Amino acid sequence: MNIRFILSLVVLLCLYGNAQEKKQLQIQRTSIPPKIDGILDDDVWQNAMEATNFTQFRPNAGVKDSLENRTVVKMTYDDKAIYFAAYLYDDPSKIMKQLTSRDNFGQADFFGIILNPNNDAQNDTEFFVFSSGTQADAVASPSNGEDFGWNAVWDSAVKINDDGWVVEMKIPYRALRFSNREVQTWGVQFHRHFRRYRSQYAWNPIDVTKGNYSLYHGEIVGLNNIEPPTRLSFYPFSTGIVNSFDGESETDLKFGLDVKYGITENFTLDMTLVPDFSQAGFDNLSLNLGPFEQTFSEQRQFFTEGVDLFNKGGLFFSRRVGNGPTGNVDLNENEEVVDYPKTVKVLNAAKVSGRTKKGLGIGFFNAITEKTYARVQDNMTGKSREVLVEPFSNYNILVVDQQFNQNSSISLINTNVTRNGHFRDGNVTGLLADITNKRNTYNLYGELKMSNVNLADGTSTGFSSFFMARKIHGNYRYSVDHSFADTEYDINDIGLIFRNNYNNFGADFGYRTFEPTKKLNNYNWNTYINYRRLASPDVYTGMNFGGNYNAATKESLHNFGGNINFQAGKQFDYFEPRSPGRYFIYENRLNSNIYFSSNYNNVFAIDANIGGAVFFEKNRDTDEYWFGISPRVRFNDKFLVVYSFDYNEIFKDRGYANNSNSLDDEIVFGQRDQITLVNRLTGTYSFNPFHSLGLTFRNYWSTVAYENDVYFLQDNGRLLNTGNSYSDLGLERSDINFSTWNLDLNYTWQFAPGSFLTALYRNQLFNSNDEATVNYGQSLNTLFEQPILHSFSVRLQYFIDYNNLKDVFKKKNKTNS
Repeated sequence: MNIRFILSLVVLLCLYGNAQEKKQLQIQRTSIPPKIDGILDDDVWQNAMEATNFTQFRPNAGVKDSLENRTVVKMTYDDKAIYFAAYLYDDPSKIMKQLTSRDNFGQADFFGIILNPNNDAQNDTEFFVFSSGTQADAVASPSNGEDFGWNAVWDSAVKINDDGWVVEMKIPYRALRFSNREVQTWGVQFHRHFRRYRSQYAWNPIDVTKGNYSLYHGEIVGLNNIEPPTRLSFYPFSTGIVNSFDGESETDLKFGLDVKYGITENFTLDMTLVPDFSQAGFDNLSLNLGPFEQTFSEQRQFFTEGVDLFNKGGLFFSRRVGNGPTGNVDLNENEEVVDYPKTVKVLNAAKVSGRTKKGLGIGFFNAITEKTYARVQDNMTGKSREVLVEPFSNYNILVVDQQFNQNSSISLINTNVTRNGHFRDGNVTGLLADITNKRNTYNLYGELKMSNVNLADGTSTGFSSFFMARKIHGNYRYSVDHSFADTEYDINDIGLIFRNNYNNFGADFGYRTFEPTKKLNNYNWNTYINYRRLASPDVYTGMNFGGNYNAATKESLHNFGGNINFQAGKQFDYFEPRSPGRYFIYENRLNSNIYFSSNYNNVFAIDANIGGAVFFEKNRDTDEYWFGISPRVRFNDKFLVVYSFDYNEIFKDRGYANNSNSLDDEIVFGQRDQITLVNRLTGTYSFNPFHSLGLTFRNYWSTVAYENDVYFLQDNGRLLNTGNSYSDLGLERSDINFSTWNLDLNYTWQFAPGSFLTALYRNQLFNSNDEATVNYGQSLNTLFEQPILHSFSVRLQYFIDYNNLKDVFKKKNKTNS
C-alpha cells in the first residue's frame, strides 16, 4: 500500500458527505431575568418561542412524543446568563425521582440541555437536571466521550405538578466558552429521559445508526451583543485532619486555594495552590502476582476535572504526579532503610485549556513536586542519614488539537518530566489523527509516538504506532487494527504502559440493533481475532479469538449477556519469567462468562455473573472458576444500599514463584492454588439534593498456596518438575495470605452554589503473611489484630465569583453615594 493511495483515501473520506437537517429556535433578550423557582409565572416565559415535537431515539428511534408526555422548552437571555424553562408533561405518580449525589443519574427522570457555542458538533457542554432536583454536568467530545469530572456552578429548580414536572435553569456565561461576536448562533439539543421506560427523546431528531450525537444538534439564533464575562473564580478551602495509628496520633490544619481564570474568551487557567488531597479515597488494593505494576484510578479532583485534551493518545496517567519516588538507596555495610516514602508531595499544579472558534484546541499542564528523602539507619551505631530518592521535579504536557469537518481531528501532544540532578528524565511526543468522512460511515484512526528517556548511563529512544480502520454506521460494523512498540518505547514517567515490544494485528465484526424486537429493546454481538508477535526478535507469541453478546429485555428491562475467548495453540509469555529473552509456554486456554442485571427501577434488583477457564494442555490440570452476586435495595427515593460478593478460585495454576527465585542459574516456577474473596457494601442516604450521607466498605482477602514440588523454567519455555521441595533446594516458599479492610463514612453539604462542607471518617487495616492454609474467618481475626488507621477530616470549600463580588461593591458604592 503506497502513500499516494493512503492520501487519496483520506481526501475522499473528508470530502464525501451530506448535510444534516437542523431545527432552529429564535431566542429573545430579557431585561428582567426570571426567578429560578420552578414556577413559570415570569413575564418573559409568556411570549417566548417554544421548542416542541420531541422524537425518541432510544430504544425505539423515530417515535414522536404524545400529548400526555409532550415536552415544551423556552429560552431567554440577558447580559449575564442564558435561561431555560421546560414543562415536561407526565403522570406525576409515574415520575421516578430517586435522590442522588451530583453527577449520579440513579433511578430518576431527567431533562438535559446540550450547548455548543462554537456550533462545531464536537465540543459540547452538557447540563442535566433530575426530577429529584439533583444536577449533573459534563463536557463532551466524540474522541473523549462525556467527562462528568468537569463541574460548573449554575442554578436550577424543579417543581412537580399535577400534570408533570417543571425545570427552570440559569446557566451563567462564566460556565461557557464562546467568542466575542455581535451576532451568534449556538448549537443546542434538548434531551428528556423517562426512567421507567429507559426511553430518551431529543428535540432535533437523532440518527442513531451513524455519527456522534453532536452532529444532530439544532440551533439557537438571535443571540446578540453578549460578551464573555471575566471568568475568574476562587475556591478557598481549609481542611482539618486527625489521624491515629498504632497508638500515635497527629493533627494538621491545611489552607489552600484553587483558581479558575478565563485568560481569553476561549481559554481557561485552572490552578491548585498548596494542594490538599487528604480526602481522596483509599485505593482498592489487591494481590498482584503478575509481572506488571499495580495501578489505581485517579481520585484527586484536580486531576479528573477538565482533562479531556490531555488524555489524547493515552500518554497521561495522572497518578504518576505525586506517586512514589523513582530513586534507589545505596546501602553501606550494616545499614537498612527504615523509612521509604510511598508518595511525593505535589507543591502546585496548573492547566490551561481551550479551543478557538476555528476548532484549534490548545492545552498546557504543569505540576511541580518537592524533594523527597528516604531515611537509612546504621544498625551498629544507631546513626541515621537521609538519602534523596526524588528530586525537585517538573511535569509538563502540551497538546495542540485541530478539529475539522465536525467529526475529525489531528493532534500533536508532548509530555515531559524533568528531574534535577542525575535522576531519570522522560520526554514523549505523539502525532494523532482521527478522521471520519462527512457521511459518518467510515473512520480512520492513527497514532505515531516517540519516547526519549535520559538516564545517568545514557539515553534510550523508542517508537510506537497504532492504526485502525473501521465501519461506524449501520447494523453491521467491522474494523481492522495494528499496534506496534519497539523494545525501547517507554512513557512511564508521566504515562502508563505495562509492556512494550509488540507487533499485533486485530480484526472484529459485529451486529447491533437500533429498534426493539418482539421481546428485546436492543441487542448486539461481536466477534474478534487477535494475532500477536514481538517487535524484536520478530517471533510469534500467540493468538486468540472470541465473541460477546449483550441484550436488554423489552418489558422487564433486564440486561443479560455473555462472552467467550479462546487462546488457541501455544502462547509464548515473555514477561512472566521476569528475565529478558526467556519465555513460558502455555496452551489452549478457554474462558467464558455469563451475566445478568435486573431492572434497577425495582425496589430490589440484583447483578450476577459466573464464569470459568480451563487449559487443554498435556500434563496440566489448571481450572478456574468465579462468580459474583450483588443485590441492591432502594428502600425509598432517599436510601439505597448495595452489597456485592465476588469469589474466584484457581486450581493448579502455574507461575513465577516470587520469593523462591534466589538461585543464580535457574528461574523457579511453582504450581499453586489461589482463592480470592471480596466483600463490598455501599450505602447512600440523600436528605435532599444538597445534603447526603455515604458509606463505602471493602474487605479483600486472597491466599496463594504452593505445592511442594519446585519447577525450573527450561530454555524451550517448558517447565521441568525437579521432584524436589523448596526446603530441599534451600528456597523460600512463596505462600501468601493477603487481606485489606477499608471503610469510608462521609457527609456532604452544599450550603451555597459551588460551596461544600465535607466531613469524612475512614479506617484501614492491612495484613500480609505466609499463612496460606488458614480459612477466611481465621484470616479476618488476624487482620483485626493489626494496627488500625483512623482518620477524621473536615473540609470547607467556598465558591467566590469575581463578577458577583464586583456587583456587591458596585451596589455599596451606589448606596454610599
